[in-house]
Amino acid sequence: MKGVIAAIATPVTTGNTPDISRFLEHARTLLETGCDGLNVLGTTGEATSLSVTARQVLMQAAAAALPCDRLMVGTGAAALGDAIELTVAAADLGFSGALLLPPFYYKSVADDGLVTFVTAVADATVSPEIPLYLYNFPQMTGIVWSETLVRRLKDKLGPRLAGLKDSSGDLAYARTMAKIEDLAVFPSSEAVLLDARAGTFAGCISATANVNASLCSRAFHQGDEDALAMAVAIRDLLGAAPLIPGIKSVLSHNYSDGAWTRVLPPLLDLEKSSQDSIVRRVNEIRSRTSSMLRSC
Repeated sequence: MKGVIAAIATPVTTGNTPDISRFLEHARTLLETGCDGLNVLGTTGEATSLSVTARQVLMQAAAAALPCDRLMVGTGAAALGDAIELTVAAADLGFSGALLLPPFYYKSVADDGLVTFVTAVADATVSPEIPLYLYNFPQMTGIVWSETLVRRLKDKLGPRLAGLKDSSGDLAYARTMAKIEDLAVFPSSEAVLLDARAGTFAGCISATANVNASLCSRAFHQGDEDALAMAVAIRDLLGAAPLIPGIKSVLSHNYSDGAWTRVLPPLLDLEKSSQDSIVRRVNEIRSRTSSMLRSC
């Protein structure tokens, strides 16, 4: 997998379960409007707020209706058994990769413990085999996939360890990881897409690609610096708000569907005034995009 990958949001029902029909509609829209792939059930997809059963229901629906060669899926969990169960399911369903958070409850764990955890997941998913991607998000997990640890895992697992998503925001860290041979590195910000186009990174896995996919695609595939600047402006705007409720507010507007504003506890829906403000400001950026295209 490479290029623009949206960390796809998960619409939810009033019963706090994934809304499959809305999810599939959104997934198809993203794939048709510029995304090279989707990261299903990541942070933006509120995966850790869903049960293992609910996650598997969504995985089954996605695999049945969407091109699995363009899908990776978050299978990380604090419990080893849950991570193995989800990764086995991802392999059986044909996903192109499994994205692993570190086991995030215990902090200051030794590298030996993390190696044991990842190796157990890899050993349980050899038939069929699925590429593994590490998910570095220390602000949430309290754990860093350090260069030393990643190199150790790469030496141990070889091509099974296919890549790493970095949501730390530390570009120096991402560049260091990208120097590890045969490791595809995906920062979480579309700001790196020109670097990715030049070969430094494999692409980006971005939450805000849910709402700026076409701009991201033009930046990565055409080297369009103006499109990149506008995509980053949308990212900065949404990053200053509660990110997931903000993205869902824009999606609610895009689809003319109030159900999209729902988030899973412990997250909270935004107040209507905040939703309206975010949508208005995103639309102002989009209007500048339209003006730019007309002038081309």
